Amino acid sequence: MRRWGSTRRTGPTGREGRRLRRVTVAVACAAACAALTAVPAQAHGPRGAEDEPHWVVKDTGAPDVRFRGLAAVSRDTAWVAGTLGTVLRTTDGGRTWRDVSPPGAGELQFRDVEAFDARRAVVLAIGEGEDSRVYRTDDGGTTWTETFRNPDARAFYDCLTFFDPRHGLAMSDPVDGKFRILSTRDGGRSWTVLPDTGMPPALEGEAGFAASGQCLVSSGPRDVWLATGGAARARVLHSADRGRTWTVTATTIPAGDPARGVFALAFRDRHHGLAVGGDFTPGLPSPDAAARTTDGGRTWRPAAGAPPAYRSGVAWLPHTRTAALAVGPTGTDLTTDGGRTWRTVDSGSYDTVDCTPDRGCWAAGEKGRVARLEQ
Repeated sequence: MRRWGSTRRTGPTGREGRRLRRVTVAVACAAACAALTAVPAQAHGPRGAEDEPHWVVKDTGAPDVRFRGLAAVSRDTAWVAGTLGTVLRTTDGGRTWRDVSPPGAGELQFRDVEAFDARRAVVLAIGEGEDSRVYRTDDGGTTWTETFRNPDARAFYDCLTFFDPRHGLAMSDPVDGKFRILSTRDGGRSWTVLPDTGMPPALEGEAGFAASGQCLVSSGPRDVWLATGGAARARVLHSADRGRTWTVTATTIPAGDPARGVFALAFRDRHHGLAVGGDFTPGLPSPDAAARTTDGGRTWRPAAGAPPAYRSGVAWLPHTRTAALAVGPTGTDLTTDGGRTWRTVDSGSYDTVDCTPDRGCWAAGEKGRVARLEQ
């Protein structure tokens, strides 16, 4: 779900440049926050004035598919991956979708997709043993190469993340008492299981949730975080060396049940992060199901006003330091204070959400639902 671009800076320098950058960021933040504040309570199409920002559902033509994998490249280009071995791609803002599913994958469940651009992407299929697989395309999905098939019946891979177009990781539920980390140095063309000597022991029953492709996330060139649940405590593991050594911290999100824990993480830099989750059992309450960190995950503080129900996906809004979205089967919530408080702004069902630097926010979920924030 990550995008990369040039880090070269151009433009005014000195006091004038600093002032211009502050003004630009402030305007962008105000615009993004205002846009989401205006999202109507129903996400099935425009309501009110035509220029009011709102989620607009795009017709994917795949009503039987649940899309838990989402990679937003821009306002125009996005990839989604889901059940029935389905991968779709749009390059025109969701007006049309191309079925680019890997051949022979109809029995697989794709739960994560990481796209570098409109042509290059990596998808993860989940499941026990050989059901966990990784595919890569370099031609927009016209052809795919299977680059990893899990040979260990004890492993179950949940999520992918990339630091840059070459370096990435995938994570499996614990094997021999520790989470297993798979590493690539060539953009997902080949994979190696990392030694587990730097991985803390897993708790009894602890695992990741393959609910949104956001149980393993990265920020910058080396930092990565892993979300857990299903055990006595819901924890977040952090590595500052691309998965070789890890520290672990308990969060405030309720646990103590196989259906409870941290389902998704989002970091806007190596210090500021959000965690959402709860209990995914339909109809059960999920109090205190959001938390935030300002120290890279060393400590987590509960939201004073958490989302009212289980949430499986979360994303920071572009060009802001305090605004983010959380999504789940019962709605979308917005924070404008860095995760301290959340309020529901939409009642549509989504499993995952992703935003791009050009202010393209996308969401995806059950019954082929994919939406983009539009004005």
